[in-house]
Amino acid sequence: MNKTIIIGMTAIALTLGACGRKVPPAEVPPVEQPPVADPNSTDPNSLEVVELPALQADLVAKAGSDTIYFGTDEYSLDQSSRATLTAQAAWMMANPNVRASIEGHADERGTREYNQALGERRANAARDFLISQGVPMSRLVVTSWGKERPVALGSNEQAWAQNRRVVTVVIR
Repeated sequence: MNKTIIIGMTAIALTLGACGRKVPPAEVPPVEQPPVADPNSTDPNSLEVVELPALQADLVAKAGSDTIYFGTDEYSLDQSSRATLTAQAAWMMANPNVRASIEGHADERGTREYNQALGERRANAARDFLISQGVPMSRLVVTSWGKERPVALGSNEQAWAQNRRVVTVVIR
């Protein structure tokens, strides 16, 4: 019984001690704020990238897809990719207030550096095509994820084919 009382009293003392008045530090460090982008900037990479799922779904519904695919070690656009990008460009022209991140990807084979560069070449090819269709460059941001964000896991041709892609992501 004595042990129970002692344990109970200790618990109460610890609880009350934890509620004691805290003395504020002499100097409070400033809260670091993220940099604020200049909305009037012409640099397409200067604005915050925030995905817009509802508009993304509208792009897919009206353009047919937000993704184009590539062959192994390729970054040239085939006829199917051009058709998809043409539909995406038409959607972007009909929605002049949206921007897009053109995100290049590669499969897991090859070095990180090689795949990063290949993803960028793929994204640039898609961006250049969208620009040729009338989409202003200021509304497009290029990102390469290389092999870092696979959509399909696996070390086989089926998975690799799904990961060799460019995705147009609607952003604010």
